[in-house]
Amino acid sequence: MLAKALSCGRQGIEGYTMRVEVDVRDGLPEVDVVGLPDAAVRESRERVRTALRNSGFTFPAAQITINLTPAEIKKEGPWYDLPIALGILAASRQAPADRLQQLLTLGTLSLDGSLGPVQGALPMLLAARAQGVRAALLPEQNARECAALSGIALYPAQTLKQAAAFLRGEEEIAPLPHLRYADIVEDVRPEVDLSSLRGQLAARRALEIAASGGHNLLLIGTAGSGKTMLARCLPGILPRMTEQEALETTVIHSVAGDVQSGLLTRRPFSAPHHTTSAVALIGGGRAAAPGEISKAHNGVLFLDELPEFPRQVLEALRQPMEDGVVTISRINARCVYPARFQLICAMNPCPCGNYGSRTRACRCTPHEVQRYLSRISGPLLDRIDMVVEMDAVEPDEVFSREAPAAEDSASVRARVERVRALQNERYKNEGFFCNARLPANRLEAACDLTKEARETLALCMKRLQLSMRGYARVLRIARTIADMAGEARVSAEHIAEAASYRGTNEKYWK
Repeated sequence: MLAKALSCGRQGIEGYTMRVEVDVRDGLPEVDVVGLPDAAVRESRERVRTALRNSGFTFPAAQITINLTPAEIKKEGPWYDLPIALGILAASRQAPADRLQQLLTLGTLSLDGSLGPVQGALPMLLAARAQGVRAALLPEQNARECAALSGIALYPAQTLKQAAAFLRGEEEIAPLPHLRYADIVEDVRPEVDLSSLRGQLAARRALEIAASGGHNLLLIGTAGSGKTMLARCLPGILPRMTEQEALETTVIHSVAGDVQSGLLTRRPFSAPHHTTSAVALIGGGRAAAPGEISKAHNGVLFLDELPEFPRQVLEALRQPMEDGVVTISRINARCVYPARFQLICAMNPCPCGNYGSRTRACRCTPHEVQRYLSRISGPLLDRIDMVVEMDAVEPDEVFSREAPAAEDSASVRARVERVRALQNERYKNEGFFCNARLPANRLEAACDLTKEARETLALCMKRLQLSMRGYARVLRIARTIADMAGEARVSAEHIAEAASYRGTNEKYWK
């Protein structure tokens, strides 16, 4: 008898619907899996055989052919265990075949018959919903992950026996209630609050500008000046994610195999160690998996101790920073992953960490300092919008009772969200939502410069020897500063402050 089960597959973050066809006929006991299965799919024969027996079912002593369609796409992963098992039950008349064709099934099987989570279930269900699928039987863990999807009923199952009983109508499984994004988004406290950072007013101002416009930021200064703490405050002042951003981010983390209890509502913060390889950072490997830059999509990528990263790893960032996507090509896979992240970096100015300090003496020779700084290439620096210098906090700022209390992250985020709302309204039909993504052909229209601002910009270009990329980034920062001040036109003061964040390069990288 022939039975068909509806299921899903994926390539990268793109899902597609597929059919699992199971034919059971008289003959020598044998199980053949066709349709370009990989080793994990072929091994499902033994997992399914043992799971069926341990769940109280009879595994047919017959010739069994399992076909995975479309046949021209390579099938990878163990998530076809459940549809294969249910297909065998239907083909051997142990479960109804008609109801199986109306329900999408997905899940891995343990030998005792319990269902395990599927890696990348969310993009698969998104593709299935687009193809008109309206009901799915999933492992309980994946059902919670996908509960925010509307228009598709999700039935969470824990075991193969429960799934089979549901098909036969012997047991009811209540569909998981649909969760509205507005009900699950959390207003959680940031891991590091700005109120815990003493002093560093200039750096705090730069961080707010970076958050308001989505600009990349490099913090350079002496050891212990608060660079890492300031960087970890950035997620706490960024605007809350929209539902579309939450879906995009959760899809990537689902494909990467990060176990999630539900839709991601907090902006991701990825902080890879400086020993990270280029494949781990950018993505790749045999299966062309997403890297740290894609996991930081719609969030923050923090590179601490920037000069300690291998040169080839840093250079690999240049193209994704410009395009917002990264294409991973391998012999057996080609995947395009989104990588629109906000980059924030921290570094010491020299090996001993005291070069340029007002309070500590540097022990490094000029050659050592120059060699240390030269680990960061000019093209990469050109792609970083703002460079801010930090020094050790003065004791008076720590112990003085007259010093005003440091502003907390919630207050700063309220201002950032107001500025982002202005940008969202300005660019609502443009396909981007912050000043940092303003394309070159829109600079003149979006940045209405006063006469004095144009003169100041020309002077800054000459003195700082700005490239055209540097010129564009100064304009984008100036537009953000003007938005923060609530001004429609960009004035000379805004240009001067924006250019000051590029001028720090001249002190260290002459």
